[in-house]
Amino acid sequence: MFDLFKSKGDSQPDDVKGIRHEVLQFVKQELQKAEGGEGANIKGLALYINCSSAERQVYEAAVYADEPEQLKNEIQRISDDYSLDLPGNWLLNIHFDETLPDEAIKMSQLPVALFVKTKTHFVKLQATAFIKALSGKTSRPGYLISSEGGKYNIGRDEKAQSDEGYFRTNHIAFPSESDDERNKYISRQHAHIEWNKNLAKFVIYADEGGIPPRNKVKLRSALTEKIVKLHATQIGQELEEGDQIILGESVVLEFSYEKPDATPES
Repeated sequence: MFDLFKSKGDSQPDDVKGIRHEVLQFVKQELQKAEGGEGANIKGLALYINCSSAERQVYEAAVYADEPEQLKNEIQRISDDYSLDLPGNWLLNIHFDETLPDEAIKMSQLPVALFVKTKTHFVKLQATAFIKALSGKTSRPGYLISSEGGKYNIGRDEKAQSDEGYFRTNHIAFPSESDDERNKYISRQHAHIEWNKNLAKFVIYADEGGIPPRNKVKLRSALTEKIVKLHATQIGQELEEGDQIILGESVVLEFSYEKPDATPES
């Protein structure tokens, strides 16, 4: 079953503290996606781990398999710190080498999945995220995107006419009249971000103006620091906390689930 979880990158933590940190960050991120007020309806969490036999001892130590109450306490602290409102009687179960429930959410970097138990054994996952330009100049200081918001187009100018003649709305726009020279390398139809319900993640896709040889879209992973190029419009890349989206030659957008000090406009 290990291949089911195989990472898209080659780099992943292999020590006890590193694995524990990534698992806790994953749990926090998934709980933050739970629809408002549903935290109190959670009956329990189940972690499913399908590592190799050689890794088993490391993963058991990482999740306190012999003393699962310790991991539960750490998750409870996350709940308290981020006001996730887990009930006082929630349960934590840790499973090794067991079949996953259909609703379990898999980590992209580790052979770990999370199943959130409620009275109906399912929590509808929703999310908001924040986009801001680290280089290049956008029409707004930042952007709030939502899993309910559909497709968010990225490109030059808010209203841009395509080669076919129709007009496209770019929700994340780089004005042509900007004095930032980097904006001119952004296509009118460069890329878009949308929510994938099956993955419960935001995914970025290159559009016609953002694929070679016309232009470029690249994604730099905050976790692995690897850079992936998008070569086709049909194949997207999952976005994780802190990832950087590189458009054209040097325009960079940052993706985050963390709310910035100043709330971006939607």
